[in-house]
Amino acid sequence: MCRGAARRRAAPGGCAVTGGGLLVAGTTSDAGKSVVTAGICRWLVRRGVSVAPFKGQNMSLNSFVTREGAEIGRAQAMQAQAARVEPSALMNPVLLKPGGERSSQVVLLGRPLGELSARGYHGGKQAELFGTVVDCLAELRRTYDAVICEGAGSPAEINLRRTDLVNMGIARAARLPVVVVGDIDRGGVFASFFGTTALLSAEDQALVAGYLVNKFRGDVSLLEPGLRMLRDLTGRDTFGVLPFRPGLGIDEEDGMAVSLRGAVRESRLAEPFGEEVLRVAVCAVPLMSNFTDVDALAAEPGVVVRFVDRAADLVDADLVVVPGTRGTVRALEWLRERGLADALARRAAEGRPVLGICGGFQLLGELIEDEVESRAGTVAGLGLLPVRVRFARGKTLARPSGTALGEAVDGYEIHHGVAEVRGGDEPFLDGCRVGSVWGTHWHGSLESDGFRRAFLRRVAAQAGRRFVPAPDTEFGALREEQLEALADLVEEHADTRALLRLIERGAPPGLPFVPPGAPG
Repeated sequence: MCRGAARRRAAPGGCAVTGGGLLVAGTTSDAGKSVVTAGICRWLVRRGVSVAPFKGQNMSLNSFVTREGAEIGRAQAMQAQAARVEPSALMNPVLLKPGGERSSQVVLLGRPLGELSARGYHGGKQAELFGTVVDCLAELRRTYDAVICEGAGSPAEINLRRTDLVNMGIARAARLPVVVVGDIDRGGVFASFFGTTALLSAEDQALVAGYLVNKFRGDVSLLEPGLRMLRDLTGRDTFGVLPFRPGLGIDEEDGMAVSLRGAVRESRLAEPFGEEVLRVAVCAVPLMSNFTDVDALAAEPGVVVRFVDRAADLVDADLVVVPGTRGTVRALEWLRERGLADALARRAAEGRPVLGICGGFQLLGELIEDEVESRAGTVAGLGLLPVRVRFARGKTLARPSGTALGEAVDGYEIHHGVAEVRGGDEPFLDGCRVGSVWGTHWHGSLESDGFRRAFLRRVAAQAGRRFVPAPDTEFGALREEQLEALADLVEEHADTRALLRLIERGAPPGLPFVPPGAPG
């Protein structure tokens, strides 16, 4: 019987796993490890398996706050939802939040540990954290029937292997079988699979059980000769070919690059409920964090969301969102350099809607005192809201709830800036509204359906648009549909029997060595 069977209803087919794990690695970043891990978690839950996600070390500006007030990667929170369990700091013990090209804030077990350079982290600190990562994984494995681990980047980053605690380092320590995911949409997937394996040491290769092709388009029979040749070359099977499906890149880890000018956040393929669409422009500020805040807007029929980096891109927008950022002062300078600051000021003067979230809220204020994040001292904000911000060394991590615009709303807070609201036309969550400019520290508030509709009605009225939010859009239900679709991909296109054997028994013995192996 599955552990915990008394507190959950087993899915048809019962529980086939009584303890085990799997590491989902990738040939590259963005190969699809996060969504594949989520899909495997939801597929196992369907079978009645109690399962938890895990990522030993995550580098991301997209983070979430657990009920205990711990900060973890949003991808792991999404995977926990896929597993139908409450997110925990155990699931992402080390989170790195980049603050520039060469440094990151290190978050350990949900709490900020300090700022470190890349050299300082890899030069010693990472090795110190290895035991904590192993202990967290062990605790999860004692609690759940199975733990599905996600790797980071590529396991064949040979310059980092000595201090690795998220790919083969954790696989070796916990004797986890490894499945390598490759994004065929990028091209070169066979070379990536072979090269990834051939750059690992013999001991690491012994845990690499096989491969999983992701984002395939077309006739899979055309791929089969290559899969057979890959099997002959490596002695390893490909456990499935997952077809490309739009709209499944949920809660990505990495911040979007400014080069994504005009990139449209995937919106629902549905006609607007009202007479007109509503156009939302999101300023793609440097070190943008929690850009997933706008996913709930993109889920509304008739709302088109795009990321922009030019003042001209704000002209036809009905709502401009200034999102969170790990570099508030740097983002402020960037807005001024590109003329976006002046464009925002013009919008405010014309009564056209602007929404600032977290760091975006802070830079809309009058004054920023920062001796912590940028150490820039006192800096003038954009002056669109009567707010003064002082950066504290401690980080606010919270899960607030309340009412706004006559609707219940939940959110989460992740910030060093402490805001003093000194007026405004009306309160707005923990911030305020002045005219058509709104600001709050609350991430995730737009996922509250009633509040989101009320806010969009106010925005449409201010923008003069005949847009009406659909009365039946439920963001939580749409997210569940996405997770179920991920599980369908795994169930229908992967060798699930082979995956179950790996999770339960580990990598098969006698996997051949693929030369040359890791360099000495």
